[in-house]
Amino acid sequence: MQALGTIYQIIEMLTNVLVMLIIIQFIIGLLFAFNVVNRSNDFLASFYMAINRFLEPVLRPIRNVLPNTGQIDFSPLVLIILLNIVLIILGNVIYG
Repeated sequence: MQALGTIYQIIEMLTNVLVMLIIIQFIIGLLFAFNVVNRSNDFLASFYMAINRFLEPVLRPIRNVLPNTGQIDFSPLVLIILLNIVLIILGNVIYG
């Protein structure tokens, strides 16, 4: 039982890192969109592109299922909610 608890904690930590990356991607995207930071900033542009390349394979299937909402992309929010649902279910299975 202790091994399952450890595995759950590792999954929870990785999920938290993924959620933080999603939030960072969102914030950098807003900074670019509202021209607070210019896209010619090489560090932020390359960091943003790296996060996009990492998250795109996860977000693309969600975008394909969601209806087109124009400029607003709800797929990161849906991914965060799904990850939290999975954590709740795993926690209940392991510790329940």
